[in-house]
Amino acid sequence: MQKSIIFMFMYVSLFALSGCSGTDDSSAVESEVVTLFLVDEREFAYGGVPYLCDSMDAWDKTSPNGEFTFLPPDNCEFDFLGFEGNYANDPFFDEIVRVVDYKLEGKNEIPYECASFAGSSTYGDGRFDYDSNDACVFYL
Repeated sequence: MQKSIIFMFMYVSLFALSGCSGTDDSSAVESEVVTLFLVDEREFAYGGVPYLCDSMDAWDKTSPNGEFTFLPPDNCEFDFLGFEGNYANDPFFDEIVRVVDYKLEGKNEIPYECASFAGSSTYGDGRFDYDSNDACVFYL
C-alpha cells in the first residue's frame, strides 16, 4: 500500500510540474526586440520613413514618434527619399537625422553605409552623414 501511495504521489507531482518546464516563445522573442527612434536635431520625430530589417518580411515605416523596432543583430535599410541629406554640411539645407533611444540619447558608433558613399559610423549624438534622397543600411 505504501508503495502505491508513493508511486501515485510521484505521478501526480510529475503531471503537475510538467507545465512549468516550458517557456513561452512569444515572450522570449518580444524580449529581444529593440526599439529606437529617428529624430531631428531638435528631437522632433521622423515618422513615415520606410525601413526594412533582416528579421522583417516586408517594408514598414517608422511610427509617428519616429519609432522603429528590430531583432539584433539585424541589418536595417532606411529609405531617405525626399530628405535633403546632411553630407554637404550646409546649415541652411542640411536635414539632420539622429538615431536615439527612448531617453533621446544618441546611439553612437553604429556602423552604416549609404548608397552614395562607403561605410562610416554614427556620431556621439546618433547623427550620421547621408546625401539627398539616399538609402542607408545600419548594422544593428
